[in-house]
Amino acid sequence: MERQEILDKVITLVADHFELDPAKVTGETNLTKDIDADSIDFVELVLEMEDEFGAEISDEDAEKLITVNNTVDYIASHTK
Repeated sequence: MERQEILDKVITLVADHFELDPAKVTGETNLTKDIDADSIDFVELVLEMEDEFGAEISDEDAEKLITVNNTVDYIASHTK
């Protein structure tokens, strides 16, 4: 899967999960500061991403997913 395709899907997931305009979600969007996600929201989002991409994201790795770009890079390196 191409990086752009992953980016588009992650933006869609984030926008849908937090009821945001997808046009306002970018690669630089910080998942905790810009979106104000609490820990439960973040865990739910990680679970949605695991389902969408068929990748398992450990709790330790999830803590490193700060921006949309971090998330896309992680998924790109852990999926086929």
